Amino acid sequence: MGGAGDETAPDVTHCESTNLSAIDFKLLKQDGKARLGSLTTPHGIIDTPIFMPVGTQATDKAMTPEELKEVDARIILANTYHLYIRPGHELIARMGGLHKFMGWDRPLLTDSGGFQVFSLSELRKITEDGVRFQSHLDGSYHTISPEGAIAIQEALGADIIMCFDECPPYPAEYQYVRTSMELTSRWAKRCREAKKRQDQALFGIVQGGMYPELRAQSAADLREIGFDGYALGGLSVGEAPNLRYELMECCSGLLPTDQPRYVMGIGTPEDLVEGVYSGYDMFDCVMPTRNARNGMLFTSSGRINIKGAAYTEDSGPIDPECSCYVCRNYSRAYLRHLFRSGEILAARLNTWHNLHYYLALMTDMRTAIAAGRFEDFRREFYAKRQ
Repeated sequence: MGGAGDETAPDVTHCESTNLSAIDFKLLKQDGKARLGSLTTPHGIIDTPIFMPVGTQATDKAMTPEELKEVDARIILANTYHLYIRPGHELIARMGGLHKFMGWDRPLLTDSGGFQVFSLSELRKITEDGVRFQSHLDGSYHTISPEGAIAIQEALGADIIMCFDECPPYPAEYQYVRTSMELTSRWAKRCREAKKRQDQALFGIVQGGMYPELRAQSAADLREIGFDGYALGGLSVGEAPNLRYELMECCSGLLPTDQPRYVMGIGTPEDLVEGVYSGYDMFDCVMPTRNARNGMLFTSSGRINIKGAAYTEDSGPIDPECSCYVCRNYSRAYLRHLFRSGEILAARLNTWHNLHYYLALMTDMRTAIAAGRFEDFRREFYAKRQ
């Protein structure tokens, strides 16, 4: 795949698969299925389980890289599709790679762009070779193949890159999902063969919709190919939370115990707790940042909408149990004023708090696993929200 507007996928030199990995995952302790781990990457060590803030276009909206460090972001996610469309992966490569381009010296993960291709482009054609689609920005046509997705991510230079996959909609008929899953498995093999850079880890993505037997087949296919880590894709696409949690539970046992497990795109605090409970290590979602910009804030006792009139003269912090910069310095009344006035500072402070809440939640879960009391933590988490 060339730059934006070029329909031709790049030539990719295939190489033999290697057992060398750019990451090293150590499982330090288990408490039930909950896992405490350490993930070493070329740009630093990540304690797991971990939440990855989403920096879609090489920025976590409203936050500087320095502020992300202050809320203890260990790794962030950027999006292959959006960076391919604008400013282009070749430009980023010429600028020294994504880390240098965005001023972030900690680990990065890029998703393959598959979900965005299928969710943002109304006109697309899926073939064995890949996907032809229209840009959501200007309507220009582009083609992404598995080899092209890898080439783009190698140009971007993230520590962890993802296979190109098809994300089926929900609900979807069994035969459609089966055909989609089998295509994703074939694409995964091509991604593995196309990968050239030894300083990047490649994760496979388990698909199969809401059908456990298809998820099992997908996981078996990926394990046979062999990846540095494994992700669950195709969740949080409209299914009920209970169905999501059942699927996460049944899939965790299908994945290797000695490699990182990643659930893509799930993001309520309850999702994270249930994900850790089921044995997963990595999570991402736009929810804390997007909701912050819409006035929805997360607290230890549940969500609040800062737009509400109840906060007009509320001198208290967002969350009395939170130690973040925002809760230490600003009242709910002030944050409501900023939001209703359309001030840029509202988005910045709300985002700061939400990301701090999410990352502190992960720290609390790691502490509970280390102490052998994750079951107690989970029970207390829900008790506060009743």
